[in-house]
Amino acid sequence: MIKSIKILFLVPYPLDCAPSQRFRFEQYFEILKKNNVSFDCQSFIDEQTWKILYKKGYFLRKTLGILKGFLRRLYILLFLKKYDFVFIHREAAPIFPPFFEFVIAQVLGKKIIYDFDDAIWLPNTSSQNRISAFVKFHQKVGLICSWSYKISAGNDYLCDYARLFNPQVILNPTTIDTNHHQGIKRQQLLEKEKIVIGWTGSHSTLKYLTEIESVIQEIAHTHSFSFLVISNQKPDSQLDNLVFQEWNKASEIQDLLRIHIGIMPLTDDEWAKGKCGFKALQYMSLGIPALASPVGVNTKIITNGENGFLCNTPQEWKEKLILLIENESLRIELGKKAQQTVEEYYSVKSNRDNFLNLFR
Repeated sequence: MIKSIKILFLVPYPLDCAPSQRFRFEQYFEILKKNNVSFDCQSFIDEQTWKILYKKGYFLRKTLGILKGFLRRLYILLFLKKYDFVFIHREAAPIFPPFFEFVIAQVLGKKIIYDFDDAIWLPNTSSQNRISAFVKFHQKVGLICSWSYKISAGNDYLCDYARLFNPQVILNPTTIDTNHHQGIKRQQLLEKEKIVIGWTGSHSTLKYLTEIESVIQEIAHTHSFSFLVISNQKPDSQLDNLVFQEWNKASEIQDLLRIHIGIMPLTDDEWAKGKCGFKALQYMSLGIPALASPVGVNTKIITNGENGFLCNTPQEWKEKLILLIENESLRIELGKKAQQTVEEYYSVKSNRDNFLNLFR
């Protein structure tokens, strides 16, 4: 239990919508309440703008939505006195220099807890939002780190960057609330006759499927399986065995349970090193063996051959996928060990005290 405090969460998106928010801090809200902590949340993007934010067009509506976001941020500055901490996820505003962070920390003297789970100091603007690319201010990350009371970063690579500006850095991994998975794990997977290789992610990570598409196509010539993609956008793919499932929070776990083998291909670059292994953790938490590129935190989450496989070349991807397609007992064995890994190191339960320490 920590003393009675009040926190303001300044977040980019509406609650219960964005994976980075849901799995980094939203799922701790009940724990905060039980530990004498009260809080308010303000999103920069409202629900109406969120619905069209990553769709092509809608320039005027997006612009109005961003302007309203700035007005909300200016308004909340008037009420910061009542908060002990201001928790900022990624940034207070998606464009321009860090004006709000400067005012909060340097002018008003409030304690910022700064949280991020990507290498957001690197340019990586999506094609859907090129209209805002020229006003992004990626240098803001280092400045916000230097002004913060504590920094919450999702993996060692991100922590190392944050420590260039501030020693008060806490490794706060992206976690899974495994309590939601009780009673629905392995049996549903074993009832499926046809093997399903699956991938889940948002539109911004669909590009990584190109790393594996030729391998999937080659294996399909000799083995029968479906390739399931769960996303908010259908991939541009010519695979005959591809099945697209639009992401839906209400059916998220059930949709993932259709998968027998989960994949997480990545390119080996600076941006990918900032990834926090969330796809792999989702599969593993449900007892689904994961195959991932040996990039960044993936090499920490997955012990090759024990709770999943790390695949570096197309040949390795092909060999390990075929091995798991043909070997049900190995899928079950890896899946059980994968679940244990998540429960011990990457679950809300295991990370509870670490998260609470951000506010001590």
